[in-house]
Amino acid sequence: MKNGFITTFSQTGQSYKTHIRGIGKYGLLLAFFVICLALSLITPKFLTVQNLMIIVTQVSINALLAFGVTFVIIAGGIDLSIGSMVAVTGVVAASFAHPDTYPVAVPIGMGLLAGLLFGAFNGFVVTRSKVPPFIVTLGTMTIGRGLALIISKGRPVSNLSDSFNFLGGGKILGIPTLIIILIVLFIGCSILLKRTVLGRYIYAVGGNEQAAKASGIQLNKVKMVVYTLCGGLAALAGILLTSRITTGQPNAGTGFELDAIAAAIIGGTSTSGGTGTMTGTLIGALLIGVISNGLDLLNVTSYYQQVVMGVIIIGAVVLDSMNQTNKG
Repeated sequence: MKNGFITTFSQTGQSYKTHIRGIGKYGLLLAFFVICLALSLITPKFLTVQNLMIIVTQVSINALLAFGVTFVIIAGGIDLSIGSMVAVTGVVAASFAHPDTYPVAVPIGMGLLAGLLFGAFNGFVVTRSKVPPFIVTLGTMTIGRGLALIISKGRPVSNLSDSFNFLGGGKILGIPTLIIILIVLFIGCSILLKRTVLGRYIYAVGGNEQAAKASGIQLNKVKMVVYTLCGGLAALAGILLTSRITTGQPNAGTGFELDAIAAAIIGGTSTSGGTGTMTGTLIGALLIGVISNGLDLLNVTSYYQQVVMGVIIIGAVVLDSMNQTNKG
């Protein structure tokens, strides 16, 4: 009798764990479709091709940043400086993007180089100093904001070439270039994370550093790579944002790091590392964009939008905590 009770209790516990994992796996996608359906019923403007294009275009910059920070979080780190990187790389690219000066490849290359170097610096300090990534990137966030102001002399960098402005504001076969770039990078980042040796190392380092080290993985190199990757994607976001608004703004990207981290966490990337996917992050970014767009269509002020987003983030973190507790 006693053994039967224990067996039943154990099976109930396993069933509970399975339900929790199921919620974590499919709940986000279900929530996304339910919210889209609800908004389409409430306001007919939501489910139009034009509005959907607007949503994906607006989401693109945040999604690129979120892809970068997803690599970092899966590896067990965090990067708060990506918003400042958007500003730095944007003004650097804009400085080389004036008409009749350099080919468009030059501002793109200089912006990417600035982002990669910034990301590599983050990785170097994190791995060499052993200071928590939160503190390191909080410091470099301030450094980056200051550098953007120094490079631009505190003023917007304007008068950019048409070829540069096309990057973030043009269309190819009627599709905004931002959407095309987003799709290409989503595929590339997904393959890198799921189909390569580096991707497996990233999961291993974030899942259990000691086990990864014992298996021969060089922790510092992996961390350097993920922070450098994050810097490169932040640079691309900065370049595209500058192109889209046709001006290099030293105050651009303020608060972008929070939206990017929120997209990753809402998408199922575990704050404790070792878990996450680019698909989840993309859905998380789209969910943020859909909610923001829907609330705009319903004439809800931005103040309430921030409250709603905060509640969603807390809910995602609580769900992640439940998944972690019920593993095994």
